[in-house]
Amino acid sequence: MLRKTKNFLQAHGVEYEKEHVNPLIVPERVYVLKFGKKDGEFVNRFIVEHSYTWTGRDKINKITLRLHGQKHPREFANETKLLQYLKKHAHRYVKDKDSHKKRSKWR
Repeated sequence: MLRKTKNFLQAHGVEYEKEHVNPLIVPERVYVLKFGKKDGEFVNRFIVEHSYTWTGRDKINKITLRLHGQKHPREFANETKLLQYLKKHAHRYVKDKDSHKKRSKWR
């Protein structure tokens, strides 16, 4: 799940950790992908609520992006919209020194 997003994070050198959470009460499954280390802990996370169709395929219901210290998380309907947002705001969490220099040059 979120294969394109994981490839994007790996290409930009961002460490991440994944885990599955299966709540007992609701039928949806929850997949959490934490990224962006700060002081040894992952501070940002993607929360994917998904279920299974009658054929057994994964169906993503909602993707929530919660950044460190954010009160109102961003919600996306699918992974494509999430990747568009990540590409637009990559300078915030990528540790690439060259991209930071280019960004500050144009200010």
